[in-house]
Amino acid sequence: MNNKIPQGPYCAVFKSLSKKDFLTTINHHLLSFLGRDPQRAGSRDLYKALAYTIRDFLIERWISTQKGYYAKGKKRVYYLSLEFLIGRSLGNSLINLGFYDEMKDVMQEMGYDLEEIREEEEDAALGNGGLGRLAACFLDSLATLGVPAYGYGIRYEYGLFFQRIVDGFQMEHPDNWLRYGTPWEYERPTNLYPVKYYGRVQRYRNNKGELRTEWIETEEIMAMACDVLVPGFNNDNVINMRLWTARASRELDLGSFNRGDYISAVQEKVQSETISKVLYPSDDIRQGQELRLKQQYFFVAATFQDILRRHKKKHNNFDLFADEIAVQLNDTHPAIAIPEFMRLLVDEESVPWEKAWQICVGTFGYTNHTLMPEALESWPVELLGKVLPRHLEIIYEINRQFLDEVAARYPGRDDLLRAMSIIEEGPVKRVRMAYLAIVGSHSVNGVAELHTHLLKTRLFKDFHEFYPGRFNCKTNGITQRRWLLKCNPGLAGLITDTIGGEWVTNLDYLRNLEPYAGQAKFQKKWAKVKTENKKRLAVLIKQECGVVVNPNTLFDVQVKRIHEYKRQLLNVLHVITLYHRIANGEDTDSPPRTIVFGGKAAPSYFKAKLIIKLITSVAEVVNNDSRIGDRLKVAFIPNYGVSVAEKIFPASDLSEQISTAGTEASGTGNMKFSLNGALTIGTLDGANIEIREEVGAENIFIFGMTTEEVEEAKRNPRRNGFDVYRDNAEVKRTLDSIGNGYFSKGDTRLFAPIVEGLLNHNDPYLLLLDLEDYLRCQNEVGELYRDQPNWIRKSILNVARMGKFSSDRTIREYARDIWGVPVD
Repeated sequence: MNNKIPQGPYCAVFKSLSKKDFLTTINHHLLSFLGRDPQRAGSRDLYKALAYTIRDFLIERWISTQKGYYAKGKKRVYYLSLEFLIGRSLGNSLINLGFYDEMKDVMQEMGYDLEEIREEEEDAALGNGGLGRLAACFLDSLATLGVPAYGYGIRYEYGLFFQRIVDGFQMEHPDNWLRYGTPWEYERPTNLYPVKYYGRVQRYRNNKGELRTEWIETEEIMAMACDVLVPGFNNDNVINMRLWTARASRELDLGSFNRGDYISAVQEKVQSETISKVLYPSDDIRQGQELRLKQQYFFVAATFQDILRRHKKKHNNFDLFADEIAVQLNDTHPAIAIPEFMRLLVDEESVPWEKAWQICVGTFGYTNHTLMPEALESWPVELLGKVLPRHLEIIYEINRQFLDEVAARYPGRDDLLRAMSIIEEGPVKRVRMAYLAIVGSHSVNGVAELHTHLLKTRLFKDFHEFYPGRFNCKTNGITQRRWLLKCNPGLAGLITDTIGGEWVTNLDYLRNLEPYAGQAKFQKKWAKVKTENKKRLAVLIKQECGVVVNPNTLFDVQVKRIHEYKRQLLNVLHVITLYHRIANGEDTDSPPRTIVFGGKAAPSYFKAKLIIKLITSVAEVVNNDSRIGDRLKVAFIPNYGVSVAEKIFPASDLSEQISTAGTEASGTGNMKFSLNGALTIGTLDGANIEIREEVGAENIFIFGMTTEEVEEAKRNPRRNGFDVYRDNAEVKRTLDSIGNGYFSKGDTRLFAPIVEGLLNHNDPYLLLLDLEDYLRCQNEVGELYRDQPNWIRKSILNVARMGKFSSDRTIREYARDIWGVPVD
């Protein structure tokens, strides 16, 4: 790390300690915490001892931070997310504390390499993709900006799954990230809350003759808090992510045990603790749906008991609740928090309904993250009523009062009542949770300008008109501390040497790089950093894929969740097109490419898993064709996650952001690539539009239909995929080679669903209608890459103009416009 980066108060504390002090502390943790002889300790032992050492310093600052919140009576922000994809904590903590280099020296004196020790840490499997990574970036920014905040989620014992590629197919294995334990968390057995399910609702009159409601005869499990500390960058602020883990209300049925029925004796414990076992249990079966609903309620029920406990320390009523507390729902998953809060206020705290509803709406903000209707959660009324009977009653009452308001404003509009009802009438009645979140929140935000526009004008048009001013845009951002300073130290050091280190906390400062973009000497240094990063990625590709790639080729990268709308298949079609051109001698001067894929497909998503198989099958043919050589290589890096991403982004030349226009809410991978100097090829979708506005249309590769053109193509198709196949010989050759078994060892059935899906006029993502323009745009990429000075200049300008996309800016906007919280 470059020493010009500003050093904060943490660093002053650490620099007051000698290396001997550090060695003593680390050895102490090896002995007392781990029971290891320091002379015989291995890298994993050293990792844990070092993590415990860092944690000791963090906890002191966390206690001080918490005392400051109470002393100053600051408004608090509670960020509720079913995912927090934090990755590894050691390197990030060392950087934010400001003594990465010092600890590197200490480790060297002990005979260890800090980078090797960091590799011993498992990625915390608390999330799946962009949603969870955004939440992690937000925690970093909240801590750095001094916002009094808490993240709340679930401490999953197993992540989504560990991905292996076997014979080209994705195979899912348990992601047991906790098999060696984690030194970063504090278990809080005193913060233990009951969470109820099932049962029935009973009404009675209290001693004042008032009609009251209670939820009785329930099953109960316990939620125990586990805190993970998050330091701000170079300040005294440490916040915490509080994750809930399930505990049985009764550990052992001694009666069953004494009767010899040992399975029944522990059955309740096992069933209870499945709640926090796995991130996203499969919901294509009834039991999976029920478990997922129970997970969502589990974490919001425990969270609101914790919030109310904290509030009651200083208040005996709820008059100031919404003035002192803001709760942000990160997507629709935590929306059950709205009826839960109403239940607590009305049933448990005897707050009148009207007042409780006013408090509720004033407290909640809702962030929507999707334009895909199937991704907007809804629950069968029968299921929700079984698991949470009182909440279903409350939802019906919220809906009744809401529809009364709609009817009063739009008399005679029964069609509008049906369209806006929280309860969807149909063969199976369902609760539309996104609608509940909109009605129960004072703010609903999209995560990019296009996304917000489409929410207002299409997905939630009626609600936007009914609640003018409720919808707003908060374009996503990423934390530059992890996604440049930590993951790309070579580039971070070059930038700091050139313009100073202020960019670490003010990303707009990168604009000062612009004058250097055309300077040959600076370009040479820039290119050297990129080459070194590509060499490191080449080593990873060989280790994980068995493919030897040339770092001097164009690294063309698409890493993200595998989904049809993200159009990895479009990228594969380009790969096959390039392959045929080179193999047939039609292309002799395009720059050599290394095309990298990575990402997981949902276990039950057949088409996405088949796309992975196609990628790996194409890679096998391309990489072993002697006619191709280094002109084209293809690699699918398995088990894509945060730590792998930190190696991929710095090495990338080209970022593939090619979703069908109008399907991607925002994206944050596009921002990470650009911040690390990759040029983007993409559609006018999500945050690509704003990236183009910032970096300049001449510094990004845009192709394909706009959102309006996509909608028109679906409404009035003048040309379909089969027309493209019939009229374009190159496209026909590409698809025929898939269909005739060229990439499947003669098996014409394996990839038939892919080919048929592209040609049967029912492709909802319009791949072939965009393919020709995509191929044209990729030709432009190749032409520019041959002009290295111009390519590097554009790379520098991309980095220089990424200031808008810092999560610090995003959090400032949330704090100002939604939460009403001052920012340091």
